[in-house]
Amino acid sequence: MSTHHARAAKAFQENKENAQWHDQTLWLVRQKRDRLSKDIPEWEQLRQLAHDIKMHSTSHLPELIEQFEEKATANGCIVHYAKDAEEYRQIIHEILAKHNVKKMVKSKSMLSEECELNDYLISKGIDVVESDLGERILQLMNAHPSHIVMPAIHIKREAVGKLFEEKLGSEKGNSDPTYLTHQARKSLRQDFLNADAAMTGGNFAVAETGEVVVCTNEGNADMGMACQKLNITAFGIDKLIPNLDSLAVFTRLLARSATGQPCTTYTAHYGRPHEGGEQHFILVDNGRSEILAQPEHRKILNCIRCGACMNTCPVYRRSGGYSYSYFIPGPIGINLGMLHDAHDHSGNVSACSLCLSCSFVCPVKVDLGEQIYIWRQKLDGLGEANKEKKLMINAMTPVFKSPTLFNSALRMAPIVNKLPRPLLYNKLNAWGESRELPKFAKQSFNNWWKQNHKK
Repeated sequence: MSTHHARAAKAFQENKENAQWHDQTLWLVRQKRDRLSKDIPEWEQLRQLAHDIKMHSTSHLPELIEQFEEKATANGCIVHYAKDAEEYRQIIHEILAKHNVKKMVKSKSMLSEECELNDYLISKGIDVVESDLGERILQLMNAHPSHIVMPAIHIKREAVGKLFEEKLGSEKGNSDPTYLTHQARKSLRQDFLNADAAMTGGNFAVAETGEVVVCTNEGNADMGMACQKLNITAFGIDKLIPNLDSLAVFTRLLARSATGQPCTTYTAHYGRPHEGGEQHFILVDNGRSEILAQPEHRKILNCIRCGACMNTCPVYRRSGGYSYSYFIPGPIGINLGMLHDAHDHSGNVSACSLCLSCSFVCPVKVDLGEQIYIWRQKLDGLGEANKEKKLMINAMTPVFKSPTLFNSALRMAPIVNKLPRPLLYNKLNAWGESRELPKFAKQSFNNWWKQNHKK
């Protein structure tokens, strides 16, 4: 079993001020999402339509893949297929090596995190520069994203100011966000101009037109792809959608769900190479076909990576992204991690209150909480069930099955109120580590009902 989420979350909670700030900041994003969604009377119809389009797309992937390749090739692009992370890395390296690329500027791509691309290319002597501000901050820190949309949301501006002093030579003690943004822009502009190639991920791949759509707020993807003639765009096969009409549905949902904006500042369509240049598209499977073969979990492929489930999740907000063992945290990460390797990431399954808020806010109606519940039922069969919980369940099962034992236990329960504190608050009582136990009532509800509602 992977490192238990509870232990990692406890470490995050040691800095109470930062943990509270993280919780409040993400909840503000959730509130912005709610306000904007209520401005659209047909919001729920859009969610259902997006769900239906995605279900149609994933069940017609072979046809959409063929159509996309045909259209993209006709547009002058070069299409590649990668069955797994290793093949994905190799294809990219071969393209870069063929053109003698020494520096590549890159826009944010969770697929590259999934396939561990950066370290691979750096080991091959290629300098990879992240151009998204949050990703650039993390790259300078030698850290990984803690959120799929706001990768550096856990880092305060004071820490960024100190980082830029050390790495970029910025003013000491200046943590003004506008100033720091200008410093990052000044540094990255040279990378945009001097790189030998540019790469980005993809939010949507439109089969009808053979183009890939990338949604950003900083324009960094556009800068990289515009300044370089050698362009690479890589995406999972789950990003395929049928047509531009479908795209219109998703662009109305994506930014509102992700950051509480009507739309992203930039929505770029990449469908043709620059004159004298090359545009490469890489379609990646890396386990997505296996997910499609699992009826209980195939809705995970609906995900458009908006991060709304993280912003609303009471556990993620209070435990931070690094408390999860999978590189994607939160409700979507729990499910993706289990699908990737159920043994390695089973420790994340406990990081859920089953409040189902994630399912309610998902713009494409992925049943995230319900799927986590299914994974919990599978833990024992996987040999990953918590031994302490199994012991307690086995002990309590006869009590809950027998009305006589259950009612007797209720009558005796108030005795607990008088027990010495050390007997109640110890290592066996995880709840009591940070909370006071409720007091047992002198009279059970069953007895009260019998006394007060006689026929």
